[in-house]
Amino acid sequence: MNINFRLKVAFYTTNLGDEPVCKWLKELEREDKKAIGEEIKTVQFGWPIGMPIVRKLEKDLWEVRVSLVSRIARIFFTVSDDTMVLLHGFIKKSKKIPTNDLKLAKQRLKSFGG
Repeated sequence: MNINFRLKVAFYTTNLGDEPVCKWLKELEREDKKAIGEEIKTVQFGWPIGMPIVRKLEKDLWEVRVSLVSRIARIFFTVSDDTMVLLHGFIKKSKKIPTNDLKLAKQRLKSFGG
């Protein structure tokens, strides 16, 4: 079976070798992980893709928007060549993107080379 992804997926890795998004995902409930995985797969196969699944935040920075059973998750990412790099993930608690989460994603994007 030949599966043609438009994008590969990689986790942002810190200088110490940590993968913060991977760690965050492992802490979530099984159903939440599955829902997030499905939306990431949708982006992989459908890139470039827009609302309601993906929203561009600024140059080289997008968010995957995931509706979970009783809450909302966001995963910030960038695209480098043919790879979707997952920079930061969090559970959204208000309408606005939390400043600290956006700031962290921008720092990771910058250190990644974006």
